Amino acid sequence: MEQVTGVAAPMPQHNVDTDIIMPKRFLRTITREGLADGVFADLRFKEDGSEKPDFVLNQPSWRGASVLVVGDNFGCGSSREHAVWGLRQLGVEAIIGTGYAGIFFDNARKNGLALAILEASQRDELLAKINANPGAQVSVDVVAKMITIGDWKVAFQMDKATRQALLDDRDDTLDTLKLLAEIQTYESALPDNSCVKIIK
Repeated sequence: MEQVTGVAAPMPQHNVDTDIIMPKRFLRTITREGLADGVFADLRFKEDGSEKPDFVLNQPSWRGASVLVVGDNFGCGSSREHAVWGLRQLGVEAIIGTGYAGIFFDNARKNGLALAILEASQRDELLAKINANPGAQVSVDVVAKMITIGDWKVAFQMDKATRQALLDDRDDTLDTLKLLAEIQTYESALPDNSCVKIIK
């Protein structure tokens, strides 16, 4: 992932936790399929399954947004990875905020969801711009670490390891497999009664 460009939806509420992002009733699946329906389900849908028209992602200008501009401490709460899986299935590729809960941040990195960090004043300025121009396209350039909307640009923060993981389409499993030869060498030197099994 080098760049995400798409409609940015404003979600300025603070402390949006993973139970809001992905309610627990959607965690019953043993696969990742069908989780898009669970994303913000209690905010998006009425009890009869019809859409709540006042929710931002149900509004015509922001329907299908691939970027979310969010309040502080987005993704707090439980460690459910389903929240990130569902966001990706819904088409969200980048989130812009002031900071994220640690486990949510790690889950996002492992699943290719770009989390850009701005100062609160910069985030609020961006929110004002997308509220004034519903449906405006926002670009999140991972290479340059730059957010652009129209003629306005602002640099965002992203640690080097996270940025490189996005650019290389990497996750922890792939990183570990790069060390397979060293792991096998170590395991082959273990005593025969060791409980560690050699990776084939």
